Amino acid sequence: MSIVKLIEKIFHNFFPSPFTIAIFLTITIMILSFFLSSESIKNIVYGWEKGLWNSGLLSFTTQMMLMLVLGHSVALTKVASKSISFITKYCNNTPTAAALVALFSILVSFLNWGLGLIFGAILARKVGENSMKKNMKINYPLIGAAGYCGLMVWHGGMSGSAPLKIAEPNHFQEIINNDKLINILPDNINFSNTVFSSMNIFNSLLIIVIIPIIFMLIGKISKNEKKLNLKIKSIVTKTKTKKTLAEKIDSSGFMGTLIGGCLILISIEKIIYSSSFDFINPNYINFTLLGLALFLHSNIDSFLKSISLAIKGVSGILIQFPLYFGIMGIMTSTGLVSIFSDFFVTISTEFTYPIYTMISAGIVNIFVPSGGGQWAVQAPIILEAAYELGVSFEKTIMAFIYGDQLTNMLQPFWALPLLGITGLKARQILPYTMLIMIVGFFIFLISIVLF
Repeated sequence: MSIVKLIEKIFHNFFPSPFTIAIFLTITIMILSFFLSSESIKNIVYGWEKGLWNSGLLSFTTQMMLMLVLGHSVALTKVASKSISFITKYCNNTPTAAALVALFSILVSFLNWGLGLIFGAILARKVGENSMKKNMKINYPLIGAAGYCGLMVWHGGMSGSAPLKIAEPNHFQEIINNDKLINILPDNINFSNTVFSSMNIFNSLLIIVIIPIIFMLIGKISKNEKKLNLKIKSIVTKTKTKKTLAEKIDSSGFMGTLIGGCLILISIEKIIYSSSFDFINPNYINFTLLGLALFLHSNIDSFLKSISLAIKGVSGILIQFPLYFGIMGIMTSTGLVSIFSDFFVTISTEFTYPIYTMISAGIVNIFVPSGGGQWAVQAPIILEAAYELGVSFEKTIMAFIYGDQLTNMLQPFWALPLLGITGLKARQILPYTMLIMIVGFFIFLISIVLF
């Protein structure tokens, strides 16, 4: 049995839904807290309840949901469709198609992970449909994997959960329960020290260059090319011969263009008149995405239809995030954070700690397939250990980010929209995403060691 089939079998047979895993983790942390701390069961449950409904983190949940929905909405605009059609024209064979799909999936995912996820999926699908029209053989699973590879870079991009939250004032106070550490941590850490740091820029350039080349090389040596038999999807719009006044207003291109244009201008003004990147936070990203979605859809009716379609993808965030916040509440209220961070301190040095942080974040991501949820659970531990070891908070956070996004290539949770759009199965793309994960690990490792 190949390693890919073994991993697929393990996920299929032993990994329940992410929500079930979140419940299992909650119970596990409660048991550990009871035996490792002096807290009573009553206090543990109170700590869980307090974390579950943390108002600041529930606001974070809404921000992340909007980011996915609005990014998905932008991906469904005519501009995105025309861009995809333009790229598809140059995808005349497997190596070129794989490289181009990977390149644009990565670039768009740097801007927004929701947009990149859907853009990459639709692009992969269109490449498959184009190969059918040309009666051309193609390695379609490889193209699908290329459309998904943007999820290996999203957290270090403009819509990464951790960089966006720590850019907001007072976020550390929401997740850290150690007064000494709170006094050491800055009020916030803006993008110039995370997303736009020299380490992340270096790392991003390596990813943009190397990953598409790897996909091209795989395409050249691959023997898995075949003609496809996809059902080409078409959207049929039913039009009424006579519209009411309300329907005319909704379908008019004036309202969406006007409102969206105003929002975009305000977003641009902040860029022009800002001397740093301190204006970039979840609210700014969502404000800009809302403007783009309204402007590019132009009419309200088209925008609302795209939102109805996109909102199906956020159910996991809505129901799972509070459970992760509850886990964080238990760990901080019982002192379990300090116990875990002390363990990391004992096995790490200043040099090895960022590497261990990346690896541990990659492992946790398999069980908690959500960057925002994982940040809430793991942030107090890694920041406290970083403080004890004298490792910079910025480097620790970026190491966490690299680990979290890396194992998205192994955990297919976020691939579900892509699999639905392309018609592929997880086992078909896993061989290629696993290879990309290995390449990505060494790229991230080089960045951490050099900087």
